[in-house]
Amino acid sequence: MKLIYDEFGPALTNTYIVIDKSTNYAVVIDVPPNSLDFINKTLKEESAELKEIWLTHSHWDHTADAPNLRDQHNVPIYLHKEDEYRLQDPNSYTGGFPLPFEMRGISADNYLSEGDELLLGHLKFRVLETPGHTEGGVIFVNDENKTVIVGDTIFKQSIGRTDLLGGDFPELMASIKNKILSLPDDYALYPGHGPRTTVGSERKMNPFIKQYILNQ
Repeated sequence: MKLIYDEFGPALTNTYIVIDKSTNYAVVIDVPPNSLDFINKTLKEESAELKEIWLTHSHWDHTADAPNLRDQHNVPIYLHKEDEYRLQDPNSYTGGFPLPFEMRGISADNYLSEGDELLLGHLKFRVLETPGHTEGGVIFVNDENKTVIVGDTIFKQSIGRTDLLGGDFPELMASIKNKILSLPDDYALYPGHGPRTTVGSERKMNPFIKQYILNQ
């Protein structure tokens, strides 16, 4: 497995390109604004064929360029059904953040649910539901490579915000406790913003986990 990523857009959102090197099949996880050139350049350099687009959730900074990427490569978009309304009407759910551009609304092609197994060539990813940041937030777990794409569920020594529509702080902390902290400490966490971390590091260093989970 090869994992390539960078940050784009006004919210500095990470886009992830996962490539199965045995087949050169690729998936893009989250598609922030202004990320298309990077994605297409990377796919070309790696001689990789994009097969699908997976979205951790539907906040605009993770989905703005998804419609164009889908059109360019004729590939399906996967998203949890509870988050589809923002994907369909992104300009109405910017959280009061003034944007200098309009976004195109689309519907998901396939819905994600707890326990789904997604295949990319010979790579397998488990889908875990992690509501709290949004109603339908999910994470993608590849056990073979101990890699987890976590969206905005958790960050290095922080957590996703819960003050926007669909956010729920107790629900987010339950997701972190039951889904993130249930993974082995050496699993790497790749968030929607900022640098990678590990389950073990967050168990020891994340102040929200210390206060709201470990001290309960």
